[in-house]
Amino acid sequence: MINMKLQKLLYWVALIAITVSAAGCRKGLEKTTLLPGYGAGAPGGKDSSTPLDPNAIAIKEGGIPVSERIGPDWKPSAEQPFTRETVYFEFDKSSIKQGETSKLDRIASEMKQKYRGKGLRVEGHCDERGTEEYNRSLGDKRAHSIREYLARAGVDPQMIDVVSFGEDRPAVSGHSEAAYAKNRRGEFVLLDPPR
Repeated sequence: MINMKLQKLLYWVALIAITVSAAGCRKGLEKTTLLPGYGAGAPGGKDSSTPLDPNAIAIKEGGIPVSERIGPDWKPSAEQPFTRETVYFEFDKSSIKQGETSKLDRIASEMKQKYRGKGLRVEGHCDERGTEEYNRSLGDKRAHSIREYLARAGVDPQMIDVVSFGEDRPAVSGHSEAAYAKNRRGEFVLLDPPR
């Protein structure tokens, strides 16, 4: 008798779980950032389901074309002077906060004076909230925002490479706002040219 009741209870719980998961969330996403090259405002036409060339987007929006100079043969330098210059971002944003610009000004100054001929990799990161694809895109936007700032500060844009790790490499473990704030960041790796 108890076994039969337990089976009925499990059946109904499973049925409700399947129904809820199939229905999804009716509210939808709020305050989302469009993926680069997608959406109603995407340059190049009405078809928003096809991605565009990132270089075409950057140029159309007044940005700096992506570097083709730095390749896989550029290796991290033994000297890493910018490990303490991590730039932090607000939730779901890729714009650089006013309080973070002094870090970028120091990096730009050092790259122009002390590290001429070396490359700089800008790594974009996100907290764990959002899909993997969305976070990868947001990390890319953050890295490109930093690259744009450094290029406008006089660093040769061909010497700046960008990569997005999305949520894959958290700086801090945890599911609190404090942990999330530390994971929404841009980091820097000084690169040596191939020999």
